[in-house]
Amino acid sequence: MTQTPDSSSSPATEPLLVEVADGIAWLRLNRPDAMNSLDNALKDALVAALREVGEDPAVRCVVLTGTGRAFCVGQDLKEHVRSLGDPTSTLETTVTDHYNPIVIALSTMNKPVVAALNGVAAGAGMSFALACDFRVASEQSGLNTSFAGIALSCDSGASWTLPRLVGPARAKELLLLPRTVSAAEALAMGLVTKVVPADELEVTVTELARTLAEGPTLAYGSIRRAVAYSAGADLPAALAHEAELMALTGGSSDHRAAVDAFLAKEKPTYTGT
Repeated sequence: MTQTPDSSSSPATEPLLVEVADGIAWLRLNRPDAMNSLDNALKDALVAALREVGEDPAVRCVVLTGTGRAFCVGQDLKEHVRSLGDPTSTLETTVTDHYNPIVIALSTMNKPVVAALNGVAAGAGMSFALACDFRVASEQSGLNTSFAGIALSCDSGASWTLPRLVGPARAKELLLLPRTVSAAEALAMGLVTKVVPADELEVTVTELARTLAEGPTLAYGSIRRAVAYSAGADLPAALAHEAELMALTGGSSDHRAAVDAFLAKEKPTYTGT
């Protein structure tokens, strides 16, 4: 799937650019002059695109990144200020209509998701990155929860993902006393997977995404589901859920291909099924 602008727009003005090739879907937030802040047009486009690539069997890995010098700085506050006078438009509605569906799609689609942090990720932008499986960060990037800095609670899953990555005490420190965490510190904290020079980010992420796209997609998706399920389950329930997913993946074409390749001492070719 490649997003095709209508006749009145161009790629330069589209709020989200979607490119699909070789099993990889690149979703690029495209409001560089606004540091990829989230206005309604971008939020609507991102919800729709994530749902589409999540259901597309030709897409076996998804990459979320930004254009320009920021990954995403969260809610577009200029648009938010304009909406404060509209009683039908509240932060609650954008959370339920936009942010929650975006995070659910990022964290539950049955395929791996990579965040390529080309710059600062703040507020909901940081939360989106935390919902991904991998976060590859440019040395020039940084992460900031931001919410308390504008007298808001947290959203987009920050209260769920952040404590699981850094522990409750550190999560509350980052949320209550927001500051920009450098890429190097984020790596030490476990907030990001890898840090690379800015000019190597695209190549590094492409290599990772290609490896994931060529892998056993159904197994990857099942592992995502198992880890998420276990976060709210006791051990017997988690074991039972693992057994269900093992039955699912054990009957897959990819499992058979892997076993056959192992016996033949060859490298398996996976189809994602």
